[in-house]
Parts: sequence; structure tokens; C-alpha cells
Amino acid sequence: MTKFDNELKSAERRNFLNLVGKGSFTAAVIAGAGGFLWSQEAVAQTAAEETEREKAADHVMTVATAYIVGASRSYPILQLDLKENIQNSTNGKVYVKLAPGGQLGAGGALAQKVQSGTIQAAQHSLSNFAPFASAVDLINLPYFCGSNQSFTNLVSSDAWKSEVHPKVEANGFKALFYVVIDPRVVAIRKGGPGPVLSPGDLNGVKFRVPGSKMLQQYYRLVGANPTPVAWGETPSAIKQGVADALDPSVGALYVFGFKDILSHVTFTQAVPDAQVYSMNLEWFNSLPRDVQEGIEFAGEVTTQQNLAKVPSARSFAMAELRKSGVEFHSLSSDQLAEWRAAGGHQRSEWDQFKKDLAGSMSAFDRLDEAANTMGRYYVHDA
Repeated sequence: MTKFDNELKSAERRNFLNLVGKGSFTAAVIAGAGGFLWSQEAVAQTAAEETEREKAADHVMTVATAYIVGASRSYPILQLDLKENIQNSTNGKVYVKLAPGGQLGAGGALAQKVQSGTIQAAQHSLSNFAPFASAVDLINLPYFCGSNQSFTNLVSSDAWKSEVHPKVEANGFKALFYVVIDPRVVAIRKGGPGPVLSPGDLNGVKFRVPGSKMLQQYYRLVGANPTPVAWGETPSAIKQGVADALDPSVGALYVFGFKDILSHVTFTQAVPDAQVYSMNLEWFNSLPRDVQEGIEFAGEVTTQQNLAKVPSARSFAMAELRKSGVEFHSLSSDQLAEWRAAGGHQRSEWDQFKKDLAGSMSAFDRLDEAANTMGRYYVHDA
């Protein structure tokens, strides 16, 4: 590193700590994301603008996530875009205070904080949302809404909003918008078995699974040996061969540092690795109607930005993983049909899940039709 690089890093660190010390964490995040922490003038201007916006606002909305702001390059949760859209769509009546990078927790912990009203909104996976609003766990039914397009069709449909959102709201949440990342994949560790192209290739493979009973049942149906491992312990489990495979999206594999320990990734399109921004319903309902409409419109705008970002985020993550020697495998329609036949939700093993989560088979059938009906949004699939 050159003397200039050292001086630049030192200036960035000094300006970041200076902003944080003055209570301007959001300004520090914005300056860092913009790449101008090195400039005292730009930092001062950003801090002044954020202070002015917060003072002028009638409401402060803390939005917490598990990801650093720069993660959107490969994992398109678009925190800065959402912040800007809410502030602009409410004519400055709401100031959004970002809490990225897990500083207030992650996953279920963030959902709990939204439910209790400790914070106003947060990003978390639908799987982590399910303990608080069980109906959303329907998305984990294999080949129900695994592709990006079917997931988008589903969560933007009238059927989802009438069948699922009332159950979400009964638990104190309001869904602001659903975040498309990409479907879960089959990722094999270096030194593990070869590429997995058919369910037969998974026979006996130790497959890391989260706590989801549905995902455990799915991988058992397609021939794997489901191995529950806590997320924080998963990298070491993969390195040590405790598990041979795991199933996050490509973007998540890159963000969480798996690129140097994987050999093959297969796009099976069984289950979405999807996220949601949820809000505390009581807080939202307390806002003036025009502010509510502004926040909802901001969710709509950010939805469309998210969908447009998906293919470029995936391409970046894949390019970075390829540098480490990871090989990618897309499946033909016949190959996908083989996976669907082995573990898809049409099998009778899934009927009880459908009844328990949707409330009845007829309610599930309405949701299934929605997932397979093209809605107003288009999104690219791997």
C-alpha cells in the first residue's frame, strides 16, 4: 500500500469516527457508501444535510438490517434507496435512520424488535419472519414459488394480500415490500462430491439445513442427509466436512464469505431465498394518512428498483465466486422436472403443511394459482 493509500485510509477512518462521535452514524454510512469519506468537505456537507432533514421531519423511522450498505452490489436489499424513497415520497415528513450491518441484531431478533415497537422497521428473511406470522412460511414449499417470477407473482397478488397479510397484521406487522434475492441453490464444498445435477447425485450427501422442517423434509425427499447447523457455525462445518452442501442464494454465498470453500453451484429453483422489510403496524397506523401513503409508495418504488437490480447483483456474485474456481450449473426443463417430481409440493407429503399454513386446501389452491399467473412485475430468473 502506498503512502497516499495509507493517508486516504487514515482520513476515511478519522472522518467516520468523527461523524459517529457526533451522533451522525447515518451520515457516516452515506458518506462511506458514496466513497467520499476521505473528503472533509463532502463529509461535512452530508452531515449537515442529514441533520437538516432530521430536524425538519415530523417522524423518525429507524430501519435496521443485517447487511452493510455496500452489500447491495451482490445482495440487492437497497437500504439507501429505501431511505431516500421514504424521505422523498413523504415530502420530508419522515426521516429514516439506518441501522445496517447487524448493529441492532439480525433475522428473528430484528423481527422481534419490530413487533415490540423497539424499532419501526427492519429487513429479515421470510423464514425468520415465519415464527411471528406462520403463513409466510408457505414460500418454503418446494416448487411452489421457487423461481423469482413465481415468487414475485405470488407476493404481489390479491390472493396473497387477502389470505396472508391479515395473518401478518394480526401479529403486529405490516409488510412494506418483499425483496427478491434469487432462489436457493445447491452449493457443494471443495473436496466434496462432484456437481449435483439430479436428485440421485445427492444420495447420502450431508446437507446443511436451517431449523425449517419443510426444508429438512425437502432435502430428505431428494435423497440428501439433512444436517441441521446453526448459521454462524456453517462456514466451519463446510470447511471441516461436517456438512458437504448448503443452499443459500448465490448472492448470500458471496456476502457471507463462502467463495473460497465451494466447488460447484447448481440452480435448482426449488425455494426462494427471499427477504421482507416489515414495519410495526401500530406505529404505521398512528401516522397521518398522507404519510402512510408516502411510505407505501416508497415501498412500491423500491420494489421495482430491487427487481431491476437482481440480474446485475447475481452476475457480480457469480463473477467473484468464479475467481475462486466455483463452477455453475443451470438445469434444463427436463432436469428441473426430475427435481420437482422427487420433492415438489404436489406430493402428498406436503398436504398437511398446506392445510396448516394456508388454513385450507382451497386457500392454498388460490395462492398456487397466483404464483403461476403473471402479475404486473417482471423479474429475471437465473
